[in-house]
Amino acid sequence: MTAMSGPLVGVKIVDLTSVGMGPYATQILADMGADVIKVESAQGDLFRHTAPSVHPGMSAAYLQLNRNKRSIVLDLKLPADQAVLKTLLRDADILVSNIRAQAMRRLGLAYDDLKQDNPRLIYCGVYGFSEAGPYAGKPAFDDIIQAMSGVAGIQGRGEGREPAYVNSVIADKTTGLTAVYAMTMALYEREKSGLGQAIEVPMFETMVSFNLIEHMAGATFSGSDIPMGYERVLSPFRKPYRTLDGYIGLLPYTTEQWRRFFELSGHPEQAEQQRFMDPAQRAEHIGSMYELLATIVAQRTTQEWMQLLESADIPMAPIASLEDLLDDPHLQAIGFFETHEHPTEGPVTMPGIPVSFSRTPGSIRWLAPTLDQDGAAIRDQSKT
Repeated sequence: MTAMSGPLVGVKIVDLTSVGMGPYATQILADMGADVIKVESAQGDLFRHTAPSVHPGMSAAYLQLNRNKRSIVLDLKLPADQAVLKTLLRDADILVSNIRAQAMRRLGLAYDDLKQDNPRLIYCGVYGFSEAGPYAGKPAFDDIIQAMSGVAGIQGRGEGREPAYVNSVIADKTTGLTAVYAMTMALYEREKSGLGQAIEVPMFETMVSFNLIEHMAGATFSGSDIPMGYERVLSPFRKPYRTLDGYIGLLPYTTEQWRRFFELSGHPEQAEQQRFMDPAQRAEHIGSMYELLATIVAQRTTQEWMQLLESADIPMAPIASLEDLLDDPHLQAIGFFETHEHPTEGPVTMPGIPVSFSRTPGSIRWLAPTLDQDGAAIRDQSKT
């Protein structure tokens, strides 16, 4: 265990979250120096038990989401363990929980129950749906929120296409990031007011807001009959383009980039068409442009396109696999992946911290704890 470092040193967080959304948020705060006390049931965080793992209760997903935290087991239905939690909260800066709000109220752990002992407490609830609406209290997981918020529907928008989930727990991670900025803003406001407050970060509303930034489209304007959806993104031809021997990511975006692409690819006549060269008209015909792009790209190898397009400063990239990322030269040059020795799991490799601070950088100080690893020490500290 190394010394605390980062812009949040001195911030104490009691973490009642499990699985992905909450632990992702609290890990980011822990990376930045916060003291995060992870409260678990006797069974532990559900993500401890996913595959793959070397030892039971220490899965890869759990290890990736819970570094820089301390673990204590508490049964919140027991008065004695509730008393331990409330003692921890007396000088805590943040309580973050993804336990349903109704359950927290039954346990006597709602914001109004706790703020009397600690009026500076920031109380953050991260769960499926706002307590203000009829969906309050419904179970919510990433797949369910992808379905309800339009994410799955967007993937299938268009004739002959089917709804699909994004191959990432995007709702969990997006909501986790939203919780991070909400909690840090509340910390900033508390510096002025001296008071904590309750924060609600619901997955459904967060993802609807996230999705509709570009896809509100015609619905932005009252009385408009223009359909919703950002056409450039929804085009069925917006995808990695097949080359003679593989695939490439390619995006001519500006008028000049499109002009250079047509000239370099041997199709200068396309650069004379007003519908392709005028930005407003191009937006109307973007689907047919992407279809033409796919036809042209299929005529050369990936390497030929890479060399040609790089010299013309046209945005492009090879299609990286997950495995390719481990050997990416840029990530290697900046030391992005870090390997640390875990006391029970051996060498563990994980992505580093993507943001940097010139004076107060975050750090990976220790790896994810075993279940109740710090329970005795935390209980002793709570007595002093």
